[in-house]
Amino acid sequence: MPVFDDKQEELEHYETMMGMPRGRLAVTMDMITDAMALVGQHGVYCQSQRWPGKPVMDIQIIMKNLTDAKELIQSVMEALKKPA
Repeated sequence: MPVFDDKQEELEHYETMMGMPRGRLAVTMDMITDAMALVGQHGVYCQSQRWPGKPVMDIQIIMKNLTDAKELIQSVMEALKKPA
C-alpha cells in the first residue's frame, strides 16, 4: 500500500508514541490539515462573485467536510485514549 511507504517515518514515529490506531489517526489528521492548507490557499484565488471575500462554494464545502472529518477523527482519538 503506497500510503504506508510514503508515510513510513511519520507512521513509525506516531505509532511508537501513541500506539498503532491513534498513531495512524494522528498521521491522518496531519494529512487532512495539509489538505486544508492547500484548499485554503486555493480559496484565496477563487473568490465568490456573489459574496466578495469568501471562497467559491465548492471550496467552502470542501473545507467544511475536511473540518468535520478532523472533528470525527479527534473524537475517535479521545475515545481510544480513555482507559477501558
